[in-house]
Amino acid sequence: MLIDVDRAGVNFADILMREGTYITEVTLPCVLGSEVVGKRRSDGRRVLAFTMRGGGYAECAVAPRGTTFTVPDSIDDGAALALAVQGNTAWHLLHTCARIRRKESVVIFAAAGGVGTLAVQLARQAGAGRIIAAASTPAKRRLALELGADVTVDSASADHLAERLIDANGGHRVDIVLEMTGSPSLTASLEALAPFGRLLVFGYASGRAATLDTRDVLAGSKSVMGFALPQIYPRRGMLAHSMNELWNAALSGALTPHVGGQYPLSEIQRAHMDLQARRTTGKLLLDPAR
Repeated sequence: MLIDVDRAGVNFADILMREGTYITEVTLPCVLGSEVVGKRRSDGRRVLAFTMRGGGYAECAVAPRGTTFTVPDSIDDGAALALAVQGNTAWHLLHTCARIRRKESVVIFAAAGGVGTLAVQLARQAGAGRIIAAASTPAKRRLALELGADVTVDSASADHLAERLIDANGGHRVDIVLEMTGSPSLTASLEALAPFGRLLVFGYASGRAATLDTRDVLAGSKSVMGFALPQIYPRRGMLAHSMNELWNAALSGALTPHVGGQYPLSEIQRAHMDLQARRTTGKLLLDPAR
């Protein structure tokens, strides 16, 4: 489908692709951008589309029919884009990977980011017992509390991080951790896990990979699982299901997507720099008309 783009989304994965450090090889030439909101050229219908192979940073984009969804009228462009990559990532981390159960404790790193702001709310909706939001500044921690976290932890320092996560859970080890920064917070997260706890890894924003000792996993019967959203694109039933769940949650008011900034397409460099320097919260948008 050919789509006239009204807004495009910015993701941390775009930075990794630009730098050549993404989990899969990027073939040049490459136009970045994995999701857009706009109007189908064929009939003018307003849609959210996963472009699959990039191309979102543009006035027009092409997307497969199977990864294109009609946007409900009451959901604006920013909210729709926030629900795309970040919303589906948060949903599948909690439900497909962690299989969250009521009353379980959940630690969410980068809780003021695009995935984190939605994961906090989805964990609350799923009946989590205690939601522990890890973020690097007081303002970001306040935002996480406003969105439904029970308690926050300063993630700017790695000192005694495992102990601080356990203290935040009332002295008990935690059931689920959503982690995307890499070493050393990933190592601390594994240490803070309860027996049969689940550590979900969905990024490495610090640029530092962690090396795990399998004895630590075995001794506590702990699970470590990676998640990359593109793995569900060929499984379109999975994507359609989670997208429907996210639309319904947003329409009911149970989920409020947080848009943290909008940039002209001509200032994409500034958007990348702000995101990489952790100066942003929520979802970032590009306006191709500017």
